[in-house]
Amino acid sequence: MCGKFEVKAAMKKVKKRFGLKLSPPPPQGIEMAPTDRILTIDGQSGQVRGRLLGWGLKVDWDAKPLINARAETLSTKATFHPLLQRRCLVPATAYFEWSRPPGGAKQKMRIHAKDSELFAMAGLIGEDGDSVTIVTCRPAPEIAMIHDRMPVILNPEDEAAWIDAGRAFKDVEKRLRPYDRDLRADNVDQHPVLF
Repeated sequence: MCGKFEVKAAMKKVKKRFGLKLSPPPPQGIEMAPTDRILTIDGQSGQVRGRLLGWGLKVDWDAKPLINARAETLSTKATFHPLLQRRCLVPATAYFEWSRPPGGAKQKMRIHAKDSELFAMAGLIGEDGDSVTIVTCRPAPEIAMIHDRMPVILNPEDEAAWIDAGRAFKDVEKRLRPYDRDLRADNVDQHPVLF
């Protein structure tokens, strides 16, 4: 699951990192939570652009917004089937999970890529065009002890294909896997934990 993340980077860095022609609109604040307007990058208009969308899809069967979508069932769930060609990137510098070690107190863990400041999570834009959900998968081995799910962090070479609306979902689905590069988890209240 991904219930909070951060974008701790200047928009000029986001613009350069994702090859945007125009600077994207900045989100309000650094730490993003469900229902916040979060920065997304898509190619829906025929060109790559940055937009702020509400985090969480409205669904008839739940009062809470749907903030995450399981990669393993995207193509079989009626909720997500219409969104498979409405793919986007969600830029982030880290995401957060809460871990409870045996006999210990709940701890807020900041998880980020060791080799880059900015990364992109896979997202799907709602049918309303104004909301987004973040795709999740099983965790990378080095963070499995923290949580049994993680957001899909796309490898940089997979990002353009993911937001290419001309590519069928079956052609990009294989990119929805645990991050295969080094991750680092820091206890927000204590010292870094290296994996």
